[in-house]
Amino acid sequence: MGMAVGGPQGGPKSDINVTPLVDVVLVLLIIFMVITPMLQRGKSVTLPKANKVEEEKGSTNDPDPVILSVTADKKMFVEQDEFDATGLEGKLRETLAYLPNKKILLKGDSALTVGDVRQVMEITRKAKAKKIFLGVEEQKN
Repeated sequence: MGMAVGGPQGGPKSDINVTPLVDVVLVLLIIFMVITPMLQRGKSVTLPKANKVEEEKGSTNDPDPVILSVTADKKMFVEQDEFDATGLEGKLRETLAYLPNKKILLKGDSALTVGDVRQVMEITRKAKAKKIFLGVEEQKN
């Protein structure tokens, strides 16, 4: 990278060198592209839409909830790990043994029936979960 300092052609050169700016912007773009998929917890599901969504009222020191996802093909996941019904109950019991008041966020795909979601809620109830929240997407009017 050079710099013209004037000379016999007359005064200093006032052009802006944009190469460092482009380099910084591209590095930031790459960082955001790598980090963004990591921010999503649980499996990706199409959440059902709701007209009115209640905001959760809780203290700021509440631990993050356990993300329980149920996909359209009725596979159950805790975070990114797949479980069957027995394994799911065991995993939830193990998690809730350390933190009995830990919240569970149930993200069920919109293609599921109420009965499918009810069965998963029954498994969480057997695992002694006290706080189960349903994940929904707020419908924009």
